[in-house]
Amino acid sequence: MPSLKMLTHVSPIPKSEISARQNLRWLFILRNMMVFSESILIFISVYMLNIRLPEQQLWSVIAAIVAVNLYTSMRLDTEEAVTQLEIFSQLVIDVLGITGLLYLTGGASNPIIWVFLLPVIITAIMLPQTYAWYMVILTTTMYTVLVAYNIPLPSIEPHAPVVEMAHTGMSSYQMLRQAHILSDKHYFNLHMFGMWFGFVFSAGLVAFFVVALAKALKIQERNLADARESALRDERVVALGTLAASAAHDMGTPLGIIAIVAHELEQEYPEHLYPDLHQKALIMQQQINRCKETLSVMSASAGEMRAESGGSMLLTDYIDNVIMQWRTHKPSIKLNFFIEPTVNLDAKIIAERTLTHSIINILNNAAEATQPELGIEFHADWDLNQATIKICDFGTGLPPELLDFAGKEPVISKKRGLGVGLFLTYSTINRLGGKINLYNKEAGGACVDITLPLLTTEAEA
Repeated sequence: MPSLKMLTHVSPIPKSEISARQNLRWLFILRNMMVFSESILIFISVYMLNIRLPEQQLWSVIAAIVAVNLYTSMRLDTEEAVTQLEIFSQLVIDVLGITGLLYLTGGASNPIIWVFLLPVIITAIMLPQTYAWYMVILTTTMYTVLVAYNIPLPSIEPHAPVVEMAHTGMSSYQMLRQAHILSDKHYFNLHMFGMWFGFVFSAGLVAFFVVALAKALKIQERNLADARESALRDERVVALGTLAASAAHDMGTPLGIIAIVAHELEQEYPEHLYPDLHQKALIMQQQINRCKETLSVMSASAGEMRAESGGSMLLTDYIDNVIMQWRTHKPSIKLNFFIEPTVNLDAKIIAERTLTHSIINILNNAAEATQPELGIEFHADWDLNQATIKICDFGTGLPPELLDFAGKEPVISKKRGLGVGLFLTYSTINRLGGKINLYNKEAGGACVDITLPLLTTEAEA
């Protein structure tokens, strides 16, 4: 079984790698859209408008683009890191594919020549500025080449009848002239439709990318804010751990002296002569031993080596262990225990000591706030991936001014102390990949919802 740090501190995939892979996935989707659109346009032009195009060559270019996209699909299934150069290389292949399609369909005279703007927009959004300028140079070069070199579109408008044809037959001349006017109008409308469609499509795509980019920037800002808040919280936890270790070291000597004095009092006042004093001396020794045990945990590498000691444990056994430990401190508090009957009894969790202390701290807070005759409620439920623990009391609830940031930083409250315990509880559960939610019930009292990840089969292997 791997060590605890291997289970709880797995190195995440860098955010830059996640972003690059997501960009490649977007490129894969957009290329599919381009292949579908080009196929529809070729089908309409050849079979509905009867425009004579080099159909075989066009389908060959589209087949090549589909082959590139199949490679991209397989590439996304691998774990190898995606680089910016790889994304730019695929965009260059897209530009060459677009150039091939436009070369076969009139080059620069094609009304959908605007499609060269799309690789420029995508490059500017996904990649650094240098790549964007490289793409501008490439697309401009391809556009310029297509002005001079292309396979012209077949002329779909008839040539105007010459005036000399009027002497051979006026009726034939008028019919040819009328046909020319109708065909010319049809050709103009077709060209205008292509320009209109190009504008609508490019405007919609630009708007889509701008909205997506704005959303991505908001998510990035939120992630940075969360990371900054997490870093500040970790700094406070480290500071509290350092202070705890220092306090444990400073309190060790006077606590040891008090323990010696308590032991001497027990010896000087035997139980058969002084039963009351002897009993009080025993109570003092018990409480001193409890304090020494707590200080020993605090002083063990600033709470790291022993406080984080733990391993895989059945969730049912872990919950029983937590409740049993809490009962030793609060034996008189009524506990209403609820557990979901339809659960996986083989579920396991990391039985960390800091997590145990966190749950016990919440139980203690609930016990102090609740009405003694009603006690507190402990709900436990879990599935294959996570466990949910809910602890509720029947007190007055948290003050509204403390509810929003309770646990996120130490708070000063005359009734609830400095809030350091709750702050450390939040930090511990977040470090383990869990979530904690604090709220007041409508009927009165406060509730704490704790969500914790369970160990999977792969993690235990």
